[in-house]
Amino acid sequence: MKMKICVLPGDGIGVEIMAQAEKILGRITEVFGHEIEIDYGLIGGAAIDEKGSPLPTDTIEICRNRDAILLGAVGGPKWDEIDKSIRPEKGLLGIRKEFDLFANLRPAILFPELKDASLLRPDIVDKGIDLLVIRELTSGIYFGEPRGEEIRNGQRVAFNTMIYSEDEIRRVAKVAFEAARKRAYRVCSVDKANVLDVSQLWREVVIDTAKVYPDVQLNHLYVDNAAMQLVRDPSQFDVILTSNLFGDILSDEAAVITGSLGMLPSASMGQKKPDLYEPIHGSAPDIAGRDLANPLATILSVAMMFKYTFSLDKEARAVEEAVQKVLAQNFRTGDIMSPGMIRVGCNEMGELVVREIG
Repeated sequence: MKMKICVLPGDGIGVEIMAQAEKILGRITEVFGHEIEIDYGLIGGAAIDEKGSPLPTDTIEICRNRDAILLGAVGGPKWDEIDKSIRPEKGLLGIRKEFDLFANLRPAILFPELKDASLLRPDIVDKGIDLLVIRELTSGIYFGEPRGEEIRNGQRVAFNTMIYSEDEIRRVAKVAFEAARKRAYRVCSVDKANVLDVSQLWREVVIDTAKVYPDVQLNHLYVDNAAMQLVRDPSQFDVILTSNLFGDILSDEAAVITGSLGMLPSASMGQKKPDLYEPIHGSAPDIAGRDLANPLATILSVAMMFKYTFSLDKEARAVEEAVQKVLAQNFRTGDIMSPGMIRVGCNEMGELVVREIG
């Protein structure tokens, strides 16, 4: 199979973690006989410095004709004081919107080898953590209009609008129900329907969509209760379906209870290609260029790409199993380090995973 991929390293540790992802791509092509065509583009702060925009037109055009996009990370304090309209994060929001990547899939899985890294009590951890957060990604409060800042009664007032249409809710709900059919047949829809009109519509549309999936169990939680339940007993969840804002928060919470943001991948998908894959952590400028970053979330994002975009389950499993083998050999980057483990850097971690493939 020939795969056409655009690599967007971005900022901070993005460059070094994407280098490890490319090693994995290279090894998979060797072992399984595929062909991969890679192009590169700028996004975020790196794009601002060179092109004056966080998402240049040429980056969009490069991505448009590709099967998938691999993205590192964007942002950093270097760009904190520039105009809000062109900050690095606008590049990330922009590429999601440009390709209508409305469904964000964030698995939160606790590897048994990392159970000591979890912040939860051992009795909770022993139940296991294996859930999937599906977050609507291109609407809601991050994109709703009107938005802005103005003067009212002599003082500054800022405002945003949370808005969803029936179609936007239904299409992401379908993604959640389809995903549940490949897992444990359970969907928990998270909203704030006791307070927000938009959440009342969300719940009504999700309930209606569920009629097409009678084999999938559906329940509902208010977002504040869902946040509590994730800490109290994450094993109760299979697929969590929620809006853009709530998903942003809950997926990060789900990530940190597994031990480290550096371990978890994500996929952002629409109704046509390209799909976007990225680790859920940030650019970590404080450790950039020091060979300290954990590349495993990025490597596992590559595994998700093989699974979801290319339907290459065997290749995806090869990457996932290689990561688990390395962890079982007690190799750790600093963020997942515990007593008795062997500390390695970003580059060595990538090399170790490559050796276990094939």
